[in-house]
Amino acid sequence: MSAAQILVLAKAPTPGRVKTRLCPPCTPEQAARVAAAALADTLDTVTTAAAGSRVLVLDGDHPAPPGWATLPQRGDSLGDRLANAFADARTPGTPAVLIGMDTPQLLVDHLDEAGELLATAGGPDAVLGPATDGGWWTLGLRDPGHAVVLRTIATSTATTGRSTVVALRRRGLRVRLLPCLSDVDTAADARAVARVCPPDSRFARAVAAEVPRPAPVAR
Repeated sequence: MSAAQILVLAKAPTPGRVKTRLCPPCTPEQAARVAAAALADTLDTVTTAAAGSRVLVLDGDHPAPPGWATLPQRGDSLGDRLANAFADARTPGTPAVLIGMDTPQLLVDHLDEAGELLATAGGPDAVLGPATDGGWWTLGLRDPGHAVVLRTIATSTATTGRSTVVALRRRGLRVRLLPCLSDVDTAADARAVARVCPPDSRFARAVAAEVPRPAPVAR
């Protein structure tokens, strides 16, 4: 089986359109700079990981690294955009691993593990990385056509990850769980994720510069 392709679903880091839950305490411009750093670190990690191909599935306009393909996002709901990303990038006989731009602490090892599991004969049909908020940070499918289940699953809920696993198993798929990671949604999330990123990473530096610290509590 061919090496997995890796898809990165992302928004262009435009003020007022990205990471709006960081505001407040951030301004829209600060939030956009944090998002840009998260995306840059994520693209660097994916570029280093083993992959048959790499695709930036984009809402907006943003340059992809050399050697990457770019596709526009399609669909009104997040579930439709996720399913369409798998469908639009699909290559027969090639597994696909999709991630977002909200886990800049992502390691090459995470992606390599997902790709190796899907490419191994007798391995799982799907891999899913749960997120601490109940969603998921990655979904990999040996046959990307099974991503159709995502159209009917409520996203951004405390049960999204569990519902995705249930839906895949109902299709007869063997699902393997990957390590749990934290998404960056709020300022508290950003600070927590920055603490587990290398201190010289773009994301850690952006959080230190752009995310205001909470005011000390008066005693």
